[in-house]
Amino acid sequence: MTDTITLFRQRLADSARAVEACLSASLADRPAEGERVRPERLLAAMRHAVLNGGKRLRPFLVMETAALLGGDRQAALRVGAALECVHCYSLVHDDLPAMDDDALRRGQPTVHVKFDEATAILAGDSLLTFAFDLLAAPETPLPDAEKTALVLALARAAGVGGMAGGQALDLAAETAPPGEEGIVTLQAMKTGALLRFACEAGAILAGAEAAERLRLRRFGETLGLAFQLADDLLDLTADSATLGKATGKDAARGKGTLVLLHGQAWAEQALERLVGEAEALLAPYGTRAAILVEAARFVASRTH
Repeated sequence: MTDTITLFRQRLADSARAVEACLSASLADRPAEGERVRPERLLAAMRHAVLNGGKRLRPFLVMETAALLGGDRQAALRVGAALECVHCYSLVHDDLPAMDDDALRRGQPTVHVKFDEATAILAGDSLLTFAFDLLAAPETPLPDAEKTALVLALARAAGVGGMAGGQALDLAAETAPPGEEGIVTLQAMKTGALLRFACEAGAILAGAEAAERLRLRRFGETLGLAFQLADDLLDLTADSATLGKATGKDAARGKGTLVLLHGQAWAEQALERLVGEAEALLAPYGTRAAILVEAARFVASRTH
């Protein structure tokens, strides 16, 4: 068990460094073919948004699910980097005064605080667009059919029926708190959709059969539920210095969460159940899925 935990941590750190290097190189000053110029301040804001640390969990899941099924590592790295661009764009926009109005992200000033609101909006817009650039570019070594499938899956995970729609529901929840079913739907969209894509993307780029793709998609959905539940638990129990962002905001705004609805003990039991479900989904892969099993445990028990 200890060796698996150590290996998981090492792989997570290694993939984070690889993704960081990929993003840094991709967001260089030199314009790509078809671009005129990359404005200095906008590029600096984009780099601040994506190169400020973080666990890079989503790209890690892309790379690990791809590796499980024999997918190309370089392709998985670039798909993971694209997903991280979408994730970071969402954080930039979520932090804006019109949304969650946060001044701190990963222990550093949010983009609109360090730069300005207009630049933050444009940085988010540019990161979202750049994600699809990374997927479609010739440097991503995948057949066109797989690229198209990835573009479609990411667009639906990130858009009106996925993450962006979930954020809209989250904003609405401040004035009309949803019931339990509404909370589950909101969280599955706002948080779960990108984690679902992360796991399904590994199967897509590996050219897996439909049944295998569905299995990993369900694994990603289960991770998404566990991630949000753990996040809500941390929002209730942790301090802002530990998390690198403000805490207690959901309760202060009157937003409903499953933790506030059912309590801490219920949440801890639910996390144990979700980890069990994740392990069951990966059981057919045996020891080859040990790192992904450990990822599920990590998501459920994280402290920051």
